[in-house]
Amino acid sequence: MKKRYIALSMALLTAVSICACNGQEVNPSPAETPTQAETPTQAEAEPTEALAAPTEAPTEAEAAPTEASASPVKTVPEGIVVYNAQGRIAAIPDNDALNFTRDMKAGWNLGNAFDAYNCDWLSDPLDYESAWCGAKTTKELIHTIKDAGFNTIRIPVSWHNHLDGGWNIDQRWMDRVQEVVDWAYDEGMYVIINIHHDNEKGYEYPSYDQLDNSKKYISKIWTQIADRFADYDEHLIYETMNEPRQVGTDHEWWINDTNSAVAKECFDCVNQLNQTAVDTIRSVDKGYNTSRYIMCPGYCASPEFELVSDFKLPDDSKASAENRIILSVHAYTPYSFALDTSGTSTFDISKSSSTEDIDSFMRRIYNSYVIKGIPVVISEYGALDKNGNLDSRMQFTAYYVATATHYGMPTVLWDNNAINTSGENFQIIDRASLNWSFPEIRDQIIYYCE
Repeated sequence: MKKRYIALSMALLTAVSICACNGQEVNPSPAETPTQAETPTQAEAEPTEALAAPTEAPTEAEAAPTEASASPVKTVPEGIVVYNAQGRIAAIPDNDALNFTRDMKAGWNLGNAFDAYNCDWLSDPLDYESAWCGAKTTKELIHTIKDAGFNTIRIPVSWHNHLDGGWNIDQRWMDRVQEVVDWAYDEGMYVIINIHHDNEKGYEYPSYDQLDNSKKYISKIWTQIADRFADYDEHLIYETMNEPRQVGTDHEWWINDTNSAVAKECFDCVNQLNQTAVDTIRSVDKGYNTSRYIMCPGYCASPEFELVSDFKLPDDSKASAENRIILSVHAYTPYSFALDTSGTSTFDISKSSSTEDIDSFMRRIYNSYVIKGIPVVISEYGALDKNGNLDSRMQFTAYYVATATHYGMPTVLWDNNAINTSGENFQIIDRASLNWSFPEIRDQIIYYCE
């Protein structure tokens, strides 16, 4: 297979210089790893130990050419986190799917908007869009995101509060989702839409006692979405589910024994629901549905559970083109810094204690998927604002995005429009004023996604 080589830097990271580095000559390339999260109330139990890669996956040693090649020297603009590293080479297979995800570049989530759910106090279901985030989405917001350099937008959508008794989607809700999709699509952006917080019993739930009903639900919803958006070209990407998991259990976010019966059930149900979604989308045989790229997560979208041998990407033999399934990963890593509100507020790019979790999960995902030619998108990541720890968040963002980019995985930042709250503050742009709350973080993303 012909291969495209991208400079990958790992380890040997030295002192960081922030802001006062205009015109400085450096050799910037990245390194590597993992986690997950997202809505206002969501809390994830921190893993106590790492899982091994699946038995059929390559060894931990990274596939790379025999000769190392240093990255070209670049001049880093003012305000960009700088670090020096020894250059290494990561091989990225040259195929249509990986070229496609490479072109997605920097991504941003329209979080806590269309994904809001169970807002029973609202009289108008269309008000769900602003119930959590406090702002209606505008065309000007989408343009501002694009104009800043973002090329991908993920629009999470919850559907189960907008259905009649036969699971038919309220056309006003579908129309509003389509309107926002159109604004991004017309900007030339890649757009991801999904089934998001429908992860409840009676709708989508990965357990054997709910499986038949969940398959019917997944099929009904994806049939309607695929029919409505059939004529949108490959810039529109479907994501089967968000973070499929057994909500409310002691293993909702972490399964200690991946060989246990409950683990086997969780992984098998997610596999079957992904397969149902893919089969349904392909069966809506019109427009671009038979060749569209489809993103699929593992259990709770955690990279650790996408590396176990029981997780399987769906068979896509009904597609009219090859290699159209993308692995969807959520990784708020390292957890203590990125997502744990009571965890550390410090990230130091020169210390392995900060970077090793990122290095580990990205390297293992690369070895198990990317090097085999399978595309991967990290569709949620980010780091909470913890009382003004901007310097650490800049270092985290630069390291995370640069590492993912050099492993061939585009990233989509989680932004829930929350700032100065007691919960999860992920805002980088104020959706009402269109002012960038943290342009410094934005700039790291745009610079290091190239």
